Amino acid sequence: MRLDRYDIKILQILHNQGRITKSGLAEAINLSVSPCWERVKRLEESGVIQGYTARINPDLLFKRSPVLVEMSLKHHNIAAFERFEAAMQGCPEVAECYATGGGIDYILKVMCRDIDQYQRLVDSWLTSDLGIERYFTYIVTKTIKQQESELELSPDVIDDKS
Repeated sequence: MRLDRYDIKILQILHNQGRITKSGLAEAINLSVSPCWERVKRLEESGVIQGYTARINPDLLFKRSPVLVEMSLKHHNIAAFERFEAAMQGCPEVAECYATGGGIDYILKVMCRDIDQYQRLVDSWLTSDLGIERYFTYIVTKTIKQQESELELSPDVIDDKS
């Protein structure tokens, strides 16, 4: 799918202001409401826009401690990776999980009430059949910066003819 400058601007605005009104969005990209909204619908139908969400501040609702974990598996084959990744997908305490290169197989961000809950979670992973060889735990003592990244589009989706 090729995107023109209007599509790109729509995506950038919706990425940062998902609750903007139709007229506000149209005004921001300098189009009338109908053509602007047709573009939004096309972006939704094509799957470029997957949905709209609210960012909730969990710290206001309940106290959790973030823990960063480096995880290495005993075996490096598709079955081992799929088993581990399925377990992480199904674990509500795992907020983020990244497969990485360079010596560590995965980096996780785990959110628990306290360190005791975290350790019980890791103990359950170690006694299950996840194939964990070793892990390193890093307790987050202070968050310095946390924000959504800016929307950057690949040059191959941009249609400069508009």
